[in-house]
Amino acid sequence: MNNVKNVFSIKDLENLSGIKAHTIRIWEKRYNVLEPMRTETNIRYYDLVALQKLLNITLLHNHGYKISKISKLSPDKINVMIREIVNEKSVKNHAINAFKMAMMNFDQVLFFNTYSNLLSEKSFREVFYEVFIPLMNEIGLLWQAEAITPAHEHFISYLIKQKLLVITEKIQLLEPTRTDKVFVLFLPANEIHELGLMYLNYEVILNGYKTIYLGESVPIDSLKDIKRYFDNVVYISYMTVEPTKDNISDYMKEIHKEILEGENSELWAIGRMTEFIKPNQNSKIKTFNSILELSKEL
Repeated sequence: MNNVKNVFSIKDLENLSGIKAHTIRIWEKRYNVLEPMRTETNIRYYDLVALQKLLNITLLHNHGYKISKISKLSPDKINVMIREIVNEKSVKNHAINAFKMAMMNFDQVLFFNTYSNLLSEKSFREVFYEVFIPLMNEIGLLWQAEAITPAHEHFISYLIKQKLLVITEKIQLLEPTRTDKVFVLFLPANEIHELGLMYLNYEVILNGYKTIYLGESVPIDSLKDIKRYFDNVVYISYMTVEPTKDNISDYMKEIHKEILEGENSELWAIGRMTEFIKPNQNSKIKTFNSILELSKEL
């Protein structure tokens, strides 16, 4: 059975392209850029070809081309013009659109080809900051708007994780050059959003430090063992949904009591839930607003 999503409402198109549904309807009526199909009850719907066309039109429109001009171009000419756009912003937008298309159609080949093309021109760090982070932010919004399913999110996240694992493995073979600290990376119990933590592991290793990567859903008791082996430990945790805002204060108190108290160690916390940590709750706990901000601390 083929469960690939290949039929889209006008609301889906709005969410995926960033073009308001009202504007899409005007473009259809005035410029005939899309030809929606209709259900028996006269409700618009669109296929993958229409979605791809709209994403391409959006890219040209965002680059300064008027819709009246775009509407007169053949599909082949549109593709040529897109390939000729070489400035950084549009390249990133085109890559993000390609990754979204790969996600919508569960197309691994399109993902790998797009990634390879990016990596031929950029470092992995640039790809992650300029493309993957904006992409995952968009995907989060699309999921909230129910334009995509959890399966879509898991599919694209897994492919990005694959690339992170490959690039991290290459630098893990190098001996650490900085020995004043050891970094332990973990997600709290019941937290499974691992992508950001995996990238931070890559950044820490790239900066010459030894890392101990524990991964998702790690209970506090499991962190106690680290204290027996290493001094000067910096724990890094990514808190996307756990601990909850009602529990995070108690969680931090327990972390301090069981892990940080009396030790030459600290916790660096990042993620959406850290906004609920009370300011100056503990001098050994630092919070960061973004991956880039934390990376600059290394």
